[in-house]
Amino acid sequence: MNVNLYGCRGKWVMVDLGMTFADPNYPGVDLVLPDLAFIEERRKDLLGVVLTHGHEDHIGAIPYLALDLGVPLYATPFTAGLIRRKLEEEGIEKEVKLNIIPMGGTLTLGDFTFKYAALAHSIPEGNALIIDTPYGRIFHTGDWKLDENPQLGTPSTPQQLREIGDSGVLAMIGDSTNVFNTQASGSEEGVRVGLDAVIAARGKGRVLVTTFASNAARLHTLGQVAIDTGRHLCLVGRSMERITQVAKAAGYLKEMPPLLSFDQAAKMDPSKLLIVCTGAQGEPAAALSRIAEGTHSQLKLERGDLVVYSSKQIPGNELAIGRVQNLLATRGIEVITEKEAHVHVSGHPGQPELQSMYSWIRPQIAIPVHGERRHMEAHAKLALEAGVPRAMVPMNGTAIRLAPDGPKLLSHEKVGRLVLDGDVIVPADGETMLARRRMMHSGYLSATLILDAKGKLAAPPSIIAQGVPVEEDRADFLKECGEAAAKAAHAGNPHHAAKFEDAIRIAVRRVAREWTGKKPVTDVQIVRV
Repeated sequence: MNVNLYGCRGKWVMVDLGMTFADPNYPGVDLVLPDLAFIEERRKDLLGVVLTHGHEDHIGAIPYLALDLGVPLYATPFTAGLIRRKLEEEGIEKEVKLNIIPMGGTLTLGDFTFKYAALAHSIPEGNALIIDTPYGRIFHTGDWKLDENPQLGTPSTPQQLREIGDSGVLAMIGDSTNVFNTQASGSEEGVRVGLDAVIAARGKGRVLVTTFASNAARLHTLGQVAIDTGRHLCLVGRSMERITQVAKAAGYLKEMPPLLSFDQAAKMDPSKLLIVCTGAQGEPAAALSRIAEGTHSQLKLERGDLVVYSSKQIPGNELAIGRVQNLLATRGIEVITEKEAHVHVSGHPGQPELQSMYSWIRPQIAIPVHGERRHMEAHAKLALEAGVPRAMVPMNGTAIRLAPDGPKLLSHEKVGRLVLDGDVIVPADGETMLARRRMMHSGYLSATLILDAKGKLAAPPSIIAQGVPVEEDRADFLKECGEAAAKAAHAGNPHHAAKFEDAIRIAVRRVAREWTGKKPVTDVQIVRV
């Protein structure tokens, strides 16, 4: 969920505006967004949003937050194509100004001059940003790796990166994701060789490969693998189709073989079919999950077919991925992951790549970002060992002065998370999510009492229980809750509404706690007739 702010002489520029996916801590929520309170309070001083590349953790929050910021967006053609689709889906494409900057192009915003420098990544048009200011030059890496044969795009050469370093770099703000990898990430060309070997060995049966939809370089590779192995290609999943369309419109994927429709794929000789689909992280609604469950309306897998995970298992998704793989295994479908064959390479730099980059850029300051705290601490240590004079590890909200006399910690500003709950954006730690977590963990009780004009019960209390673990004893439990509510009502004073309702709530929850050990969220409704 990347959002970076650079400030100079009172003006600000934002680099990237991403989101992340929700976990079980946010029941009912799919997307988590950054809280931009700091810059919203300084909106008049924000000059624009500059995007490094098109991954969701760098552009995903744009359709929800960019309109409120009210500033132009700047992106290279492929990234801009993805953003435009998002703006159109939200119906705000005419209200948010989107500027397309050519690869290697420059733009000036106030005291900032940005130049795009292409770097290899797992999506077309991964870019570093060379940011020139009156106080020095910054090299913001974005997400990157080194790849001499990237299949799509032309990344900057070592000589070009060395020339950037020769010009003098104040600070490098760099990707820390794979800092614990002692080996380089590897080339996309090697993945093609690995996939060729795995798929060519399957004389019979369908082969399905699942990968990230945004990895257009992998889609290109799989198109070549289909040609190499004599199979016909079928893409499954709306995001896969969208990425392909945008990539082609931006001039990529020109060598993709013809694609089969669902109807054609269903009639194809299984030994001649290569299916590529979304769902590598076990997402319940994604194509692979539905295929594994046998509920996909158009594509089926059978015993003897093969599923290849050409992707990395993201931490936190182990259970979801394992569920899908178990479903496949139950049906006699073989599964191959990167642990069994060379079918995936990362889009982030390992230690050798980081060391090479520092030897070329030679910054005075290293600021590790994009990783957990342990990744960033290890990155800072590596940078110092590589000869960088100074390093500082930020936290979310850390304000660092880079120059003059940097790096210096200025403050820790307010940051947080917002969640997209249906069509509404609410605080991740607000009353809505707090109540929903409580209900998810302990259940819900409602007690409705009808009082006559004298404040006496006009009917037995009505109790509703949801998610309270009483099962076959439900009727007895509800009866006891009702009796407790009635007893509290008889003892209380209905003219003091708040105390009256609270006494009933406590009485009903006490019964629930005695029965279950749980403290359900409990509401009391008083109806007067």
